[in-house]
Amino acid sequence: MSSRDASAPIGILCALPEELRLYREEVERGSFSDHGGIEVVVGSIGGRPVALAESGIGKVNAASAATILVERHGCDRLLMSGVAGALDPGLSIGDVVVATRVAQYDYGRVTDDGPVAYQPGGMPFPGGSDRVGWALRADLLAHVRGALEGEPLPGIRARAGDTPHVPAVHFGPIVTGDVFVASERVRADLASRFGALAADMESGAMVQVAERYGVGWLVVRAVSDLAGRDGAIDFTVFLDDAAHTAAALVRRLVPVI
Repeated sequence: MSSRDASAPIGILCALPEELRLYREEVERGSFSDHGGIEVVVGSIGGRPVALAESGIGKVNAASAATILVERHGCDRLLMSGVAGALDPGLSIGDVVVATRVAQYDYGRVTDDGPVAYQPGGMPFPGGSDRVGWALRADLLAHVRGALEGEPLPGIRARAGDTPHVPAVHFGPIVTGDVFVASERVRADLASRFGALAADMESGAMVQVAERYGVGWLVVRAVSDLAGRDGAIDFTVFLDDAAHTAAALVRRLVPVI
């Protein structure tokens, strides 16, 4: 995006140390600061200024880290990188989802008929806004699509030890909530209600902060599990590989966004 301030750092958030270390290893001329227990590493990757933060798990942690990156480090882009659980049965472990829309599925109202999602911050009553979530800017989406054409992502181990899976890049909605989804029923419900490809525990909060400050955002998540009853097992097995895949894609984007 040509309108950005080239001197302003891109803020890269990760929830887990396994996700962030892939960027810390590449930072040039890094300096460190601590903000309420959130360590921020400032330097450059591929010649572009960056500020890295390990937020911790969950929406409050992600919102805190995002605010620090904007307020204290002047980031005019926020990028969430890491892993997520697949909601779409067509996704495989290792596939990457670039969010075209991000919503928080656990904000709203619960009735006898089930949960009703509302836009965070609004009154969760009938008659309020029916807009839920935030859409990625069309110009940034087009820019990212163009930047990712051509080169395949690195392979990831197959679940049964067969031929490594070559991850595919998917564009679509991601939903966020403060729970780890390990339920076939919940997985199907979220996919049906939101048309979402994947679920995570942080992106919606980061995007909410970015939208409030008027800064750009991007969410890149690799599938570490299929959000079913075996989700926790798959997560522990494939966390490192999936995080590596997401980071490989993000490294292609940092120099051009």
